[in-house]
Amino acid sequence: MSEDDGKKTLGVRRGGPGNVKQSFSHGRTKNVVVETKRKRVMVPKPGGGSQPKPGAGLVAGDPSKRPAGISDAEMERRMKALQQAKAREAEDAAKREAEEKARAESRARRREEAEAKDREERAREEALKAKKDEDARKVREAEEAAKRAAAPAEAPAAPAAPRGPGKLTAAPRREADNDRDNKRNKNRGNDDGRRSGKLTLNQALSGGEGGRQRSMAAMKRKQERQRQKAMGGAVEREKVVRDVQLPEVIVVSELANRMAERVADVVKSLMTNGIMATQTQTIDADTAELIIEEFGHKVVRVSDSDVEDVITEIEDAPENLEARPPVITVMGHVDHGKTSLLDAIRNARVVAGEAGGITQHIGAYQVEQNGKQLTFLDTPGHAAFTSMRARGAQVTDIVILVVAADDAVMPQTIEAINHAKAANVPMIVAINKIDRPAANADKVRTDLLQHEVIVEKMSGEVQDVEVSAINGTGLDQLLEAISLQSELLELKANPNRAARGAVIEAQLDVGRGPVATVLVETGTLKQGDIFVVGEQWGKVRALVNDQGERVKEAGPSVPVEVLGLNGTPEAGDVLNVTETEAQAREIAEYRAQAAKDKRAAAGAATTLEQLMANAKADESMTELPIVVKADVQGSAEAISQAMDKIGNEEVRVRVLHSGVGAITESDIGLAEASGAPVFGFNVRANATARNVANQKGVEIRYYSVIYDLVDDVKAAASGLLSAEIKENFIGYANIKDVFKVSNVGKVAGCLVTEGVARRSAGVRLLRDNVVIHEGTLKTLKRFKDEVPEVQSGQECGMAFENYDDIRANDVIEIFEREEVERTLS
Repeated sequence: MSEDDGKKTLGVRRGGPGNVKQSFSHGRTKNVVVETKRKRVMVPKPGGGSQPKPGAGLVAGDPSKRPAGISDAEMERRMKALQQAKAREAEDAAKREAEEKARAESRARRREEAEAKDREERAREEALKAKKDEDARKVREAEEAAKRAAAPAEAPAAPAAPRGPGKLTAAPRREADNDRDNKRNKNRGNDDGRRSGKLTLNQALSGGEGGRQRSMAAMKRKQERQRQKAMGGAVEREKVVRDVQLPEVIVVSELANRMAERVADVVKSLMTNGIMATQTQTIDADTAELIIEEFGHKVVRVSDSDVEDVITEIEDAPENLEARPPVITVMGHVDHGKTSLLDAIRNARVVAGEAGGITQHIGAYQVEQNGKQLTFLDTPGHAAFTSMRARGAQVTDIVILVVAADDAVMPQTIEAINHAKAANVPMIVAINKIDRPAANADKVRTDLLQHEVIVEKMSGEVQDVEVSAINGTGLDQLLEAISLQSELLELKANPNRAARGAVIEAQLDVGRGPVATVLVETGTLKQGDIFVVGEQWGKVRALVNDQGERVKEAGPSVPVEVLGLNGTPEAGDVLNVTETEAQAREIAEYRAQAAKDKRAAAGAATTLEQLMANAKADESMTELPIVVKADVQGSAEAISQAMDKIGNEEVRVRVLHSGVGAITESDIGLAEASGAPVFGFNVRANATARNVANQKGVEIRYYSVIYDLVDDVKAAASGLLSAEIKENFIGYANIKDVFKVSNVGKVAGCLVTEGVARRSAGVRLLRDNVVIHEGTLKTLKRFKDEVPEVQSGQECGMAFENYDDIRANDVIEIFEREEVERTLS
């Protein structure tokens, strides 16, 4: 068919005909002639108002009143559609009217039924009341008849009187017996749970006739069912929204009881949320809150401190406050001279007592300056004691940042700056080692600018002092800066109240028992005070100051050693003095139980994904178990944190137990059961523990420097790593021909083209540079002799172990495997 056969072309553009290039696959194109169709414009009739609806008021047979361009068939179709739409609207209106009428009738019927039921209930109650009144009237008449019959019986002139009363009272007595039988039968037949008859010993021991007692929630549900039954029907009761008191941890059955829900429903809801917990296990507060909200109840959080209401925060009146000494914490990088600087201030030799010349505990000391007391805390600078430094920043008033003039700002210097800023504590920069030849104080000030520490010499607000702990240079200026800063802070406390303090360090002394170094924050701690600290409690048996002298009391900002605890507290716990020993014991027991419940809840509420992930990780993970005993709590905690950082995805170090005090027989038993060594940090094993360790072959290692302990554990963990297999390619051989030998199979005649071929090495068969087979050689011959190796350029015969698919022109790759020991970084 030609393109110009009288038909109009498709219009796509304005302005007359034009050419359009159409593109097809494989680069083919085609030019098409197109032209635009003129748009039809509908012109309204003059004098008309709003446009009438299509088909409204039109007659299908009247072309003059019909819109232009509409045929008779189209007009008829539109009229028919209009009539159908009107019919549907009429039907819908009739249907809605019928439904509304039916609903009104249903409401009226239900209202009439409810009113009839109420009338029946009232009639039944009135009948019961009338029956009770009638029974009471009959009983009164019988009693009156009995009294009248008894009156003539007392007269002596009536010999036949005894038979008279019997005849008169026989009918009332029968009626009373019948009433009593009816009541007994009625009680026997009802099901309201009330006990009838005598209470036997078996019933009392078994908790009732049913065997076991119902829970409170079950009794409430039963009462609700009885109430619905009495009201006459299966009326859906409204959901009772309860205020559920929720502690930090709660047993699943107790949670169900507080919500008055079935235990099975609560367990099912937990499983729906992916938590596998039985009714006897504990769950945490967040999980319980989710379940409570799912059942539609309200959560009322109960604080753990309810039992601790005896420890109340008292706002001291301004007139009761007195000036107190400032608490200064010395911070900085390791080996920058913190303890040496404090040593120069105290005129004592502290560094000599520390193993390896580094501080491994928090020391608290008091220094007198111009008649005023200053309390210093010396924190360790090693990275393993980061948490101990954080505690020092929390109890301090002023931070002295020690920076070596020849070493400038180091990583732990930055950590100390961050701790001081987080605690919102003012800083004083002490630029130490100014006597060194390489000292550059200006470089220290410049480096501090990068961490937003602007000293006074750089137009900032932070005081900086150049000091030398060896020569004593600048110590007076440093103390003056501390005094000035403390005066600006206006530090005050109330000494005439119950003491509160923070535990700086805790240890288990062989002769003195648990000992805690406490910094008193407010109040006065006296000998004989009863206190609670963390999960421990006690009575102050003795107070020892930083000079080793016994004192009777310790006021605000005074560090003392407290003796008389029942256990070793955690470093960082708060000490509070209580009125009675019972209060202290109750609070300590509650805290211990709460901590135990939290640990149990964390272990019990495990999701399915966590269980599967842990099981998969344990399959490929190798553990190195260890037991750690240290002299103080801070060291034990720091060692445990350092052990957690050792390992990778294959090996990890697991601290089975860490504690304070000497190594005991129980520690040896735990290590022997787990195959773990025992590490003692500044502690020793007693005689019994040494003998048991020798008998059971448990290794005990002693350390006094944390570097050595961490290095030894890292080396031991590296020994558990699987060796890395490294391949060394030693030669290539080309197969020239293939022979079939009896009792051997196919043998490849080869030419060693590179390196050497060894019979003990591994081989791969390559065909078109694709590995076809990897295995070992069954035989390697030169001429007719078995040889251990064949050099390059020589011919040989090779046969593979359990493989015969070899062809000419294949390449044999020869390699050796080497095991390389791996170490933890």
